[in-house]
Amino acid sequence: KMQKSSNDQYYWNLIAANNEKLLTSELYTSRASALSGIDSTKANAGDDDRYDRRTSDNDRQFYFVLTGRNGQVLGTREMYDSKDARERGIGAAKESAGRAGAEG
Repeated sequence: KMQKSSNDQYYWNLIAANNEKLLTSELYTSRASALSGIDSTKANAGDDDRYDRRTSDNDRQFYFVLTGRNGQVLGTREMYDSKDARERGIGAAKESAGRAGAEG
């Protein structure tokens, strides 16, 4: 779902079927660039190699970053309490990206 930030930049959230936020994009200066980011997310989300699995600084929480083929960050996920939960989140992102639109 595309939105506009308070500083007039665009971003999107990838939302799961249960309305959970799976990814939040970087900020884009134009709507067209944000739409391109959505297209890139759809193209890359199915590829497990595009997910950078990360751990918080205190090593107690886990998250992932989805990158494009060029290594650019497409979206970041908030923290999970376990590695298993992070993997379920990645699975949901893969599934949800195929149905993603650009509402908003």
